[in-house]
Amino acid sequence: MSDPGQEDGRLFPARPLIGVSVAVIRDGRVLLAARANEPMRGVWTLPGGLVEAGESLAAGALRELQEEVGSLAEVVGPSLTPTEIILRDEAGRIRHHYVIHPHAALWRAIEPAPGPEALAVRWASLDEVAGLTTTPGLIETLREAFSRIRSAADGSAKGSAEGLAEGLA
Repeated sequence: MSDPGQEDGRLFPARPLIGVSVAVIRDGRVLLAARANEPMRGVWTLPGGLVEAGESLAAGALRELQEEVGSLAEVVGPSLTPTEIILRDEAGRIRHHYVIHPHAALWRAIEPAPGPEALAVRWASLDEVAGLTTTPGLIETLREAFSRIRSAADGSAKGSAEGLAEGLA
């Protein structure tokens, strides 16, 4: 049986593959999924996957979220700082090369559940994530995602107060 990663170009790729992920935040916690597939099977990460041709980064992130764990969310702002994952084999050849564009999002509906690409799911605080085995760069991405969500909330609150003041004038 051949390796499915070989057939779809993920294994020993000719060029980097573009991926997306989504940091879904609810009540000060982020949604994590334990990877069901290699590379990094069992490692905690954000739901995500490869972008399809003709699909925007944000649309791909939301599609992957729904496919992987069944949840719905709303992306907040443009993608966060990309994460590059390069894994080499024993001979030094590039086995995997992904450029992941993460997004910050707010949970909107449907409790997450493991799907075919997730062994488990959980909601975790940043402190809890620090004690888990995670994909490279995850903590930095989560700090940026939480900051984006806080900034959006602060902007909404400020916008509401300004609108109220204008309405009273």
